[in-house]
Amino acid sequence: MDWITSFLLFAVFFYVMMRFGCGSHAVHGYHQQHASQSEAGDTKDPVCGIKVGADSHYAEVYQGREYRFCSRNCLDKFDAEPQRFSEQGRASA
Repeated sequence: MDWITSFLLFAVFFYVMMRFGCGSHAVHGYHQQHASQSEAGDTKDPVCGIKVGADSHYAEVYQGREYRFCSRNCLDKFDAEPQRFSEQGRASA
């Protein structure tokens, strides 16, 4: 009988944390709300063209301009041929 009480207490705690605590951000669309609030700082990934927020973890400065990337894969492609994906490279193409 003791284990049932412990299990129910744990279940209630888990439910409350997922509903109102840290888990609620993932479950209730926090990411979409946060992304729509930061649209003013959005830029396009120069490799794939996807909109990237100012809080992107993948960024690099090339010839004095900062470029932001959606993934490590796009950053690696940019590193291989920065002149191809930079604004200066697109202007001369």
